[in-house]
Amino acid sequence: MKVIVLAGGTSTERDVSLSSGSRIYKALKAKGHQAILLDVYLGYEGDTEGVFGKDMDWAAQIGAIGEKNPDLEAVRALRKDGEKSFFGPHVLELCQSADAVFMALHGANGEDGKIQACLELLGVPYTGTDFVSAAMAMDKGITKDIFRAYDIPTPAGIRLKRGEQESEKIPFPCIVKACCGGSSVGVCIARNDEEYLAAKEEAYRYDQEAIVEQYIAGREFSVGVMEGRALPVIEIAPKAGFYDYKNKYQAGSTVETCPARIPEAKAEEMQRIAERVFQALRLKSYARMDFMMSNEGEVYCLEANTLPGMTPISLFPQEAAAVGVSFEELCEKILESAFRKG
Repeated sequence: MKVIVLAGGTSTERDVSLSSGSRIYKALKAKGHQAILLDVYLGYEGDTEGVFGKDMDWAAQIGAIGEKNPDLEAVRALRKDGEKSFFGPHVLELCQSADAVFMALHGANGEDGKIQACLELLGVPYTGTDFVSAAMAMDKGITKDIFRAYDIPTPAGIRLKRGEQESEKIPFPCIVKACCGGSSVGVCIARNDEEYLAAKEEAYRYDQEAIVEQYIAGREFSVGVMEGRALPVIEIAPKAGFYDYKNKYQAGSTVETCPARIPEAKAEEMQRIAERVFQALRLKSYARMDFMMSNEGEVYCLEANTLPGMTPISLFPQEAAAVGVSFEELCEKILESAFRKG
């Protein structure tokens, strides 16, 4: 099968996306597919004729994920066409000539439904959920509204626009995060007024809206869902601080345990909630839900990730491995699901 693995882009999760894409590309090649790893923003400058049959390592230039966010201005400077379109040279042309697009994008302009909608208009099959559910899940304010409507337990919270007067106050400590961010970019814990003001400014660096929500002291977990069925629960325990960008992607920063060492009843509770979230947000194919369990044993769902990371240390592949699904098999299953939307 001719497959475009779309990665990179211009979000703060660009490096993570490239790491996911590189690993997916290698897995698809190992499965015998004619795969190409393509940066959706930088595109491909070469001759596209016979490109799927070219003997080249498309992942050779992918580096490790840094401890800090990528320099997006430096990335934009690499474009030679004056950025007339978000899509780089030949990207749409190559996508249309492929049998399917494997979405390895994370964050804005990738996980928010925009590219999915474009591919749908072009009639190109793609992996992951559809553009409507992707857009809803990316917006943490909309997600929280849907959680409340479906009685899905979630921390109390409010949505703020830059410059807006707050009508409600969430007690300290509280979590402040960008409304449409990912990979914990723009997420801070505020314990007093000074930290709160700084946290809001940090969130507004990435979005014009922020979410302020109740801080849950306890343990952090995640639950992947594949085709509507929950995978085993994984526990995430950072060695220092909370599960921020550095702890998510720097090997050795976090202890991950799958299946999580918790009572079976609690694991099943989280799995059932994850499946309800999958249904409530109208998700398709696969996704990953993040949870906190308070010190008192109460479970709270934080959000849904519609294109979970597929890096060497990402959570979703670890959960699949716990039920005997190798990374290559997982990529094959996800690719097959691209043709079963509806």
